[in-house]
Amino acid sequence: MRKSGWTVATGLGSLLLLLTACGGSSSSTSTTGAASGAATQGTASPSSSSGPAASSTSSPTSSASAKATHSTSAAEKSAEARPSSTVSFPPVGTTVLIIQHSNLGFVMAKASGFVVYTYAKDNKGGPPTCTGSCASVWAPVTGVPKAGPADNFPGTFGVVTGAGGVKQITYNGYPLYTLVGAPVLSTKGNGLGGMWHVIILSGSDITGG
Repeated sequence: MRKSGWTVATGLGSLLLLLTACGGSSSSTSTTGAASGAATQGTASPSSSSGPAASSTSSPTSSASAKATHSTSAAEKSAEARPSSTVSFPPVGTTVLIIQHSNLGFVMAKASGFVVYTYAKDNKGGPPTCTGSCASVWAPVTGVPKAGPADNFPGTFGVVTGAGGVKQITYNGYPLYTLVGAPVLSTKGNGLGGMWHVIILSGSDITGG
């Protein structure tokens, strides 16, 4: 009887140890597996989401760059197509003097066509002496002198201060005038009173003349 009780007790102890060992192994395996799975899932998740994010970020940048390049190209083409201006006008206050052909030959005239004269009573480099009532018939040529683009005058232009501070144009030091009421290209004032004279020039003074 005593031997049989010992045998049963021994058998029960062995069974308990076996069950404990199996339970511990199963729990350890399950915990390790769960941890491994969680680690694997945590690592894979950022990798899988980085692809679409990178793609969506680069798309607007590429589109903006393409639009900027297109706009710059269009602006450059517009500037190239725009014709350059070659027409220039003299500043306000400029009086253009040209060489015109008249019944007396080539003479000096304003760009408007009115022939200019010198007055015999004026002195070279001095102020104009035709003033008052004289100036109402013989108008002073005023402004800043400029030769016409096709004209090469052999003399020089200047400016002298006349009555009332008027800036009158001179040629070779002599003040210039026009005959009030005379038609364009008229030289009828030439020799008038032995005092008034047109300025005779040459066709060779005209570029291409």
